[in-house]
Amino acid sequence: MPKKDGKPRGRMSSYAFFVQTCREEHKKKHPGETVVFAEFTKKCASKWKDMTPKEKRRFEEMAEKDKQRYENEMAMYSPGPGGSTSRKGKRTKDPNAPKRALSAFFFFCADERPNIRKENPAFSVADVAKKLGKMWEVCPNKPKYEAQAAADKKRYEAQMAAYKAGGASAVQQMAASPKKQRVVQEEDDDDDEEDDDEEDDDDDDE
Repeated sequence: MPKKDGKPRGRMSSYAFFVQTCREEHKKKHPGETVVFAEFTKKCASKWKDMTPKEKRRFEEMAEKDKQRYENEMAMYSPGPGGSTSRKGKRTKDPNAPKRALSAFFFFCADERPNIRKENPAFSVADVAKKLGKMWEVCPNKPKYEAQAAADKKRYEAQMAAYKAGGASAVQQMAASPKKQRVVQEEDDDDDEEDDDEEDDDDDDE
């Protein structure tokens, strides 16, 4: 479920799904039994280490599906007035820093979202996200968007190097095209994704 600030819940790792499954199975077999979390997770870690790739595949598929869910929701997420909320003590983002590189899926959404909204004006945000996810699964032009993502990654790396060396003025000289700026601006809040994922995975494991 979404967080209190409305931002989508971070995606879970395959191991997090494994621990969650073990916890649910343990509760069914031993209802009412108090579980010592540290000991339980230690046993889970040992069992996970001994599992074969085939046995882990089930949980990797669950993680991949949850990743798709997260990207769909993030593609439609828009922070409220004043921008995204920050956790207490979290580093303040420099507005002059380069925009993070976008994934192939985000480029795909930027192309297809307007068409979906035009063809389905009654669709809610969730409906559009669901439609985009299904379209992406069977998209024949993935190489096109993967190439765009690869190019944007190089753009980000170059701008970040310039930013670290010469600050905001150097980045402005390497600014993206108007179209790229439009796409990047739409996903402005995505650069907190990695930090949120790590923290949310920890929360899900507890």
